[in-house]
Amino acid sequence: MDIASLLSAGANLIQQNSDSATSNLDSNQITDALGGIFGEGGGGIAQMLSGAAGGGLGDIVSSWVGSGDNQAISADSITELLGADKVSQFASSLGLSEESAKNALAEVLPGMVDKMSPGEGGLESLLASVGGTSGILGMMGKMFK
Repeated sequence: MDIASLLSAGANLIQQNSDSATSNLDSNQITDALGGIFGEGGGGIAQMLSGAAGGGLGDIVSSWVGSGDNQAISADSITELLGADKVSQFASSLGLSEESAKNALAEVLPGMVDKMSPGEGGLESLLASVGGTSGILGMMGKMFK
């Protein structure tokens, strides 16, 4: 799935979640806000992985890029994963409270990352080439010392 389709699918899920603050948002605005998290071409994944290492969330993120079931992430852990600045930017760009933004992101990120990493050539293959999630997290940890 290409990044534009993925962001659009994420936007639709956010519009359909249980938070009434997100159900009336414009799909294009949500897509743009998600693009701010994932970056052009999905480049924000590396930043997310480094956040997972620092926040002790490596096992959760590993489940998203692996072939098993996706573990849920709490809304509170979203800030640890993405960083307060990304969460704040996402919330601000959509006129949401940070709490609504974190809840929406917690609902959609596991599935979005999972869809970015299907089979050969996806994120899972990238991770395998550097020793899995622990390998890339180790690399990121060295970069940020």
